[in-house]
This record gives sequence, C-alpha cells and structure tokens, in this order.
Amino acid sequence: MAAAMKITLLAVAAMAVLSSVSAATYNVGEPAGEWGFGINYGSWASSKQFIPGDSIVFKYSPQAHDVLEVSKADYDSCSAASPITTLKTGNDVVALPATGTRYFICGFAGHCTAGMKVAIDIVSASSPSTPSSPAPASGPSTSNSPPPPSPAPASGPSTSNSPPPPSPSAATSVRVTAGLGLVVLLAGLMA
Repeated sequence: MAAAMKITLLAVAAMAVLSSVSAATYNVGEPAGEWGFGINYGSWASSKQFIPGDSIVFKYSPQAHDVLEVSKADYDSCSAASPITTLKTGNDVVALPATGTRYFICGFAGHCTAGMKVAIDIVSASSPSTPSSPAPASGPSTSNSPPPPSPAPASGPSTSNSPPPPSPSAATSVRVTAGLGLVVLLAGLMA
C-alpha cells in the first residue's frame, strides 16, 4: 500500500514539474527589458519561440506608457480605439495559453507609430519555427528600359553583429531535460 502511494505521489509530482518547467517567461524587449522606445520589437519577437503556457511581461513606467492588446487591423493601423485588453500597472504579465498571434501596442498618442508595438506568434511546442524569407520577385518588367546592373558579389563572408537565435528544438530539449532531472531527484528523495 505504501509503495502504491509513493508511485502515485511521484507521478503527480512529475506531471506538476514537467508542466511548470515547460513554461517560460519573457520580458518584452529584453535584454533592455523595458516596454519603451528604441527597441525593434519585431526582431525581438522573431528571436523567440513562444509556446502555449509561456508568459510575457511588459515592464514600463505607467506615467509614460501602457499596453493594449488589439486586433490585427488595429495593430496594423496603430488604433487604440477598441482594445481587447488594457494593461496599466507597469509590470503586466500576459499568459499565452494557446497557439495563434496576439497583438500589443502602446496606447499613448504617437507611441505605436514610433515603434511601440509587438506581435507575439505562439506556436505548438512540437512545430519548428521557419525563418521568414523575402517576398518573391515580381514578374518580368514590361518597361523598355534596361534592367539595373546587378550588384557586385561580396568579396568576403558576411558578418553579423548578432548571433542567430537558438533553435526551438534546443530550447525544448533544455526544458525537457530540466524537468526529467527534477523528476529523478524527487524519485531519489522518495526512495
């Protein structure tokens, strides 16, 4: 009877640990970590893989900014007229419970058009993220003018100032490994 109770307790603990380990919390705009001006939120969001269960945190001065969750149309037009949700504490945690894209803007006049907007794409934990590719070139030109000359090829390898984002499978692997490690630790403590 005691052995069955230990196994049941271990199974419940394992499920709790694995579910909590799989969730991540991201400060919007990190490493600066503040909702404000001068951050490319599109680049920031595309460097992350958000999955259901994750959370995002908006940190800001409530006297200077707020956060509005809006529709895609309102996001595209920077309209604060009909927000889905308004957040104003300066330390707002937003749970991401399901897949899909959520849109956030600063509702203060002129802030969204100055770049304070972010689209968060939440994907299934098992789906790989695909890098965005440039739009295909348009069809042949009907103009009689000659095409512009092609640029000369680069003489050396391209250099980038920022490292590539971590692969989604690596992030998931770390989460699973940490969760399993905690389960093994719990099992050892119960033995």
